[in-house]
Amino acid sequence: MSPCWNHLKGLADIKFLHGPIDTASDDDISGTEFLMAIRERTALTEQVFARLPKLKLVLQTGGHAYHIDYPAAQKRGIVVALGRRIKAPLISVPELTIAMMLSAVHLLPQAQQAMRTGEWPLLTGRTLSGRRLGILGMGRHGSNVARIAKTAFNMEVVAWARPGGVTKSDDIQRLPLDELLQTSDIVSIHLRLSPESTGLLDAERLQTMKTDSVLINTSRGAIVNETALLNALTHGPLAAAGLDVFTHEPLPPDSPLRSLNNVVLTPHIGWTVEEVFEEFAEIACTQLQQYLQGNLPTSELLA
Repeated sequence: MSPCWNHLKGLADIKFLHGPIDTASDDDISGTEFLMAIRERTALTEQVFARLPKLKLVLQTGGHAYHIDYPAAQKRGIVVALGRRIKAPLISVPELTIAMMLSAVHLLPQAQQAMRTGEWPLLTGRTLSGRRLGILGMGRHGSNVARIAKTAFNMEVVAWARPGGVTKSDDIQRLPLDELLQTSDIVSIHLRLSPESTGLLDAERLQTMKTDSVLINTSRGAIVNETALLNALTHGPLAAAGLDVFTHEPLPPDSPLRSLNNVVLTPHIGWTVEEVFEEFAEIACTQLQQYLQGNLPTSELLA
């Protein structure tokens, strides 16, 4: 348990749920006034709010709230605080991104599967060094991935010149999206989910990608058309993919993606590291104290 919870002694009684909130009994949650939710893994719907008649404040870890029925929260006068100030994912997400790149080009999924079935195959992988990495989204995660790729792996890094976007003063060449897709050996997605980015990589764009290229997505699943992605992985041009996010989460057990041996699949774990959970707890404790004192910054509230 994080030491920060000790600071709340005398201010609130703390109860930890060890399963999804929709499986908790009414006795366990009906008296809840403040709720710390674990990102999109805790769906807060009208039905959930109806079981929390005393709820005043949601301490939403992370900076997104796609999974919260905000009109329902507003109707009940529930305040939603976001954990936008968190910094630890700026390390953990780029690390997973690089790990997926290495796994894909060194054929680790194929090697592991073969070894588990008693085989000793001769597999020919590739190195990252000297290859072109195309980054979609040069924000906090994308810029860190670019830095690691260049300095640690000697990669040539280019980024999408987004229409209307602000170009940072760095040494990364900006390219139109089509050119980036056609010339990059690896494409890594680091975009927010928005009307512009939803379905950005559709069937047409995926088919323009470089032959034997690799697609990495540790951002949001809905940015890529999964049906088209499945086709590109099965019939080309993609050699492999690394996916930590999916259009529907959890990924259905019968998803065809689970049966491909050229895909690295992880259950949205880019942020699930000890350091992130510790920071989540510290931010939530601070925000609850500020709320009780009447000075929770409005800049940290969902609007």
